[in-house]
Amino acid sequence: MTVTTSPDRTPPESSDLLLAARELVPLLARNAEQGDRDRRLPEHSVQALADSGMFKLSVPKRYGGDEVSLRTLIDVSAVLAEGDGSSSWLVAVCNSVAWVVSLFPDEAQDDVFGANPAAKVSGVLTPDATVQRVGGGFRISGRWHYNSGAWHADWAVIGFPVPDSDGKIVDQGIALVPAADYAVEDNWFVAGMRATGGNCLVAEDIFVPDHRVLSVPTAMAGDYPIQQSGGSLPRSAFVQFLTAGALVGPQLGLGRAALELVKQKAVSKAVTFTYFEKQRDSTAFQLQFAEAAQKIDTAHLHTYRAADDIDAAAAHGEALDPFGRIRARADLSRAIEHVTEAIGILLSAHGAGSFAEANPLQRIWRDSAVAARHAILQPAMIKEMYGKALLGVEEQISPLV
Repeated sequence: MTVTTSPDRTPPESSDLLLAARELVPLLARNAEQGDRDRRLPEHSVQALADSGMFKLSVPKRYGGDEVSLRTLIDVSAVLAEGDGSSSWLVAVCNSVAWVVSLFPDEAQDDVFGANPAAKVSGVLTPDATVQRVGGGFRISGRWHYNSGAWHADWAVIGFPVPDSDGKIVDQGIALVPAADYAVEDNWFVAGMRATGGNCLVAEDIFVPDHRVLSVPTAMAGDYPIQQSGGSLPRSAFVQFLTAGALVGPQLGLGRAALELVKQKAVSKAVTFTYFEKQRDSTAFQLQFAEAAQKIDTAHLHTYRAADDIDAAAAHGEALDPFGRIRARADLSRAIEHVTEAIGILLSAHGAGSFAEANPLQRIWRDSAVAARHAILQPAMIKEMYGKALLGVEEQISPLV
C-alpha cells in the first residue's frame, strides 16, 4: 500500500487495468536491478507486461486494444513505476506512440496492428534524416536518437523533413517503419532510466509509402484523419497527449515509490548524531516528509487537471483551445518539477544511505532525474509560454503548442 493515493476519483474504465498493473509491481521491482545493470528490461518483465495487456492500452478497440483515456494511461503507468521506472517508461512511451499510430490512415494502422494487436512501437519525432520524394512515397536515410524501447519494438515512428518532387522542404512528417527496415545501435549509456534501451535507430535508403506518413504540423493543429472506431482518444491534443502519456505517469509513480520507501525505513532508521533512534519520531523529519508528500499530491492534481482538460476536449470532438494547450503543458511540466523537488527532500531526510547501490532509492532518484530532463518539458521555457498566454502576449517561442 502506498503512502499517497490519487487525490481525485479513479475513472471506472481503469479499475481492472490498475489491478493488473498492481499485481506486476513485485515482479518489476525484483527485476529492476538487473535491468539497470544490463541496460535493457529483462525479457521476463517485458513478457509479463505484454501478457497483462500493458502494451495495448492505447491500441484502437477494433484491433483488440483498450483505447483508454489519457487519465487511465497516466494512472496505470504510475502504478507500474512503483515497481520500476524503466518498465513504466517503456509502457508509457509505447502506448503514447501507439496512440500516434491511431492518427495515421486506416491502411497504416492495419499494417501495424492488423496482424499483431500487441505490436510495440517506439518513436522519435525529431526530423534527423535525408529524404527523396519518389513515386508512391519517400526514400529515407537517417539516425534517430533516442528510441526508448528500441530493443523490443516491432515498429518505429521516425521524424523526417518532407520534400516535394524538386527537393524543397515543404513539411515536417513522421513515418511508420517496421523493425526489419532499421538497425538498433547500442549507445544508450546514461545515468538513469538505463533499462529503457533508448538506443539510436539507423536506416539506409528505406522506402516508406505515402499511407505510412503523417504531417506533424497538421496533427498539432488537430486536423486528424477520420477514424473508423469513432472513439474519442484519437481526437486528443497532440503535444499535450504525448507529454502526459509518455512522461508524467512514470514520474508520479517514482515519487510515490520514494515516499513509501522512506516511510518504511523511518520506523527503524536513526537520525545520525542525534538522540532519535527512529526518524519518524523527529519533528524535523516529520516536516520534511510532509512537505515531500504534499509536493507529490500537488503533482497529481496538476497532472489530473491537464489530463481531464485533454480528455474532455477529445470526448466532445473538439480541439483543445490555444490557452488550454499551453496551460496543460504548464501543468504537466510543473507536476514533474514537484516530483523532482519531493525526491530531493526525501533523499536529504533519509540521509547519505540514499546513495548506497543496495538502496533502491538511488535508482528511483536517477530514473526520475534523467526523465525530468526530457527536451519536451523545459520548465523555464514553458513557464515563459504560460506567462505570455496569461498576459495576452502573442509572441510564440516554440512550435510545440
